[in-house]
Amino acid sequence: MNGKKILFLGYGCEETKIIEATANIGYEVSHTTEKLIGNFDFDLIVSFGYRHILRPVQLAKISCPIINLHMSLLPWNRGAHPNFWSFFDETPAGVTIHLVDEGLDTGPILLQQLVQFRPDENTFDTTYQRLISELETLFLDNLNAIIDQIIEPIDVAGVGSFHRRSDLPAEFLGWASNVTNEVKRLKSAKEEPL
Repeated sequence: MNGKKILFLGYGCEETKIIEATANIGYEVSHTTEKLIGNFDFDLIVSFGYRHILRPVQLAKISCPIINLHMSLLPWNRGAHPNFWSFFDETPAGVTIHLVDEGLDTGPILLQQLVQFRPDENTFDTTYQRLISELETLFLDNLNAIIDQIIEPIDVAGVGSFHRRSDLPAEFLGWASNVTNEVKRLKSAKEEPL
């Protein structure tokens, strides 16, 4: 045990391998999906699939770095459903590990990776699983550098894009649908006159 403590927010062991892998290499690991309340004594807080926004009052109570694992190549596709929007808006697909600030997916970037999908990764589900895998690998390969704060943060460049949950088209056929066919169908429906 190396004595350093990490709090994971969001995805649990069922959704990601990073919690167990982090514990297996000697970190003291805690996990919650609940809203954060009170003060915290951790060396690092990791948000991955966390459903709550960390408000300024909460951030002010936390003295350790807080990072977010986001499934887009920021500044593109901040917010909800980044995998869907990278295809629909024809923006680069990738993953980003960034510091959490008072904005939504606006904090300084620690690490990023562009992702090119294989031909057999042709549904929203398979591309999502690939992004999860790439993000887990990026995190685990750089965990010591992240927790020891030796990666120089880079400010997010450009405006990019942002989407809310409510922006997902109501006509969307679901995550198992073929990316190319579904994006074409949704764009055609959007262009049809009323």
